Amino acid sequence: MPITNLQIDHTIAALVDILSFAHPADAVLSRYFREHPKLGSRDRAFVAETVFAILRHKRFLEYAAGSNAPRQLVLSYLARIEGMNLRQMEPLLKPREKEWFGEMKGRAAKDLPLGMQVDFPDWLVDKLRAVMSEAELLELGRALQQPAPLDLRVNTLLASRDEVLAQLASDKFEATPTPYSPIGIRLQGKPAINRHSLFESGRLEVQDEGSQLLGFLLAPTRHDMTVDFCAGAGGKTLMLGAMMHSQGRLYAFDVSDKRLAKLKPRLARSGLSNVHPQMIANERDARIKRLAGKIDKVLVDAPCSGLGTLRRNPDLKWRQTPESVAELTAKQASILESAATLVKKGGRLVYATCSILPEENQAIVEAFLARHPEFKLLDCAELLKKQHIALDSGQYLHLSPARHGTDGFFAAAMERST
Repeated sequence: MPITNLQIDHTIAALVDILSFAHPADAVLSRYFREHPKLGSRDRAFVAETVFAILRHKRFLEYAAGSNAPRQLVLSYLARIEGMNLRQMEPLLKPREKEWFGEMKGRAAKDLPLGMQVDFPDWLVDKLRAVMSEAELLELGRALQQPAPLDLRVNTLLASRDEVLAQLASDKFEATPTPYSPIGIRLQGKPAINRHSLFESGRLEVQDEGSQLLGFLLAPTRHDMTVDFCAGAGGKTLMLGAMMHSQGRLYAFDVSDKRLAKLKPRLARSGLSNVHPQMIANERDARIKRLAGKIDKVLVDAPCSGLGTLRRNPDLKWRQTPESVAELTAKQASILESAATLVKKGGRLVYATCSILPEENQAIVEAFLARHPEFKLLDCAELLKKQHIALDSGQYLHLSPARHGTDGFFAAAMERST
C-alpha cells in the first residue's frame, strides 16, 4: 500500500520529540501513540519503523538532505535508504521540494568520512579506532545499522526447545534454533509473541541470545545460592532460576523498585519458587553485607552505555557522551567491588555489559583483578565448552552483531580462590 501524508506527518511529529534526546526513543514513541489512539496499527508500524531507521542512519541522512530538519530526514530516508524514486514520492512532496529532492537524491555516497559510513558520533569512532581496524569498525557499524531479530528463551522448567519449536511451526511462525544458546529460538519478522499462549503460560520469554549466554557462563546449579546483582526487569534472573530447577536460593537485587515491579508478572508466569526480589538502596546496602562471603554464583550485568544494543536502541549513540561513559565506568567499578564481597571461596563472579567499549569492559575487570589477587580469571570459552556451547571469542566473551548475530556483549568470569 502507498505511503500516506498522514503517516509522514505523524512520523515527523514523533521525530521532533525524539531528536531532542531528552528521553529514550521507545518511551517517547509509546507516549506519542497513547496521545494519538486513533492511529491504526499499520500507521503505528510505519511511524515506529521509520523513526528507528532514521536514528540508525542519522548522520548519512543529514548529509544527504543537507539538513537535520525532521521532514527532510524522513523524505531522505524514503529516497536514499528505501530507494523510492521521484514518481513514487511526488504525492508526498510539496511543490518547492522537487528541486531539493533532486539534489538530495544526487548527493554521492562515496568517500564519506568513516563516522558517516558507520553512523557513529566522532567521539565513538575515535574510541573504537584505538582498538580495532577500520575494516572491523565498518563491519561493526553496518551490523548495528540493521534491525535486531526477535530472540526468545525457552523456560526449561516448563518446556523443551523442541516442543516449543514444534508448536511455533504448527502456528505458522518462522522459528529456528539460535546457533549458540541451546535454549534460544529466533523468530523472523516481528510477530506479537506476547499474545501467544506459549508466552502467556511462561514457557517463552523474550531475551537476546547473547544475554542467554551469560547464564551459561555463570552456570548455577540447584544447590547454589545465587545473586543477580543488577536484576532489572529480571530476564536473566528467570533464566538462572530455571537453570537451578527452581531450587537453591536466587536473589534478584536492583536499586529500582519500578524495574523489579516488572519482574513480578514474569515471575508469576515462570513457575519459579526460588527467586527472592530485593530492592537495595545502593551497592553498599546492609542486605549485601549480611550475605558477604556466602554466595556461590554472582552475576553483575552492570549498568552501561548500552552501545552494544544499537540495533534495538539506536538513539543511545546520540544520547551517550564521553562524560556519561566516564560516569558509568566509575559506577561499574564500584558495583563490581561490592558484588565481589558476596562471593564465597571457590565461588564464581561474572561481570558483563552490553557495551562495545573496552573502558567499560576489560579495563574494569583488569583493574579489579589488580586490586584483588584472591580472584583469578577463568576462560569463557572453556566454561561454555563445558555447557556444550562451541563459541571461542577468547578468555573474555566478546559478542558482536557482525560475527555472532547477537547484541554486542562482553563478559568476564572469575573465581574466588581464597
